[in-house]
Amino acid sequence: MPIYSYVCKDCGEKFDLFIRIGGKDDELICKKCGSKNIQKSFSSFGVGSSSNKDGGSDSSCPTGTCSLS
Repeated sequence: MPIYSYVCKDCGEKFDLFIRIGGKDDELICKKCGSKNIQKSFSSFGVGSSSNKDGGSDSSCPTGTCSLS
């Protein structure tokens, strides 16, 4: 299920919800104040990277255990 970020336009609470595909936004309520006046917001996501045993990253070695020769 996708995760969507929302913000309550009444109390300002920001929260994430798992929404099944085809779910309706008009049935959602704010968990803090109970308002139905919520809006989808943009969310960010992180991308991890591998690092070698010396602490630096090595994009040619995804496991981080490749030799440095």
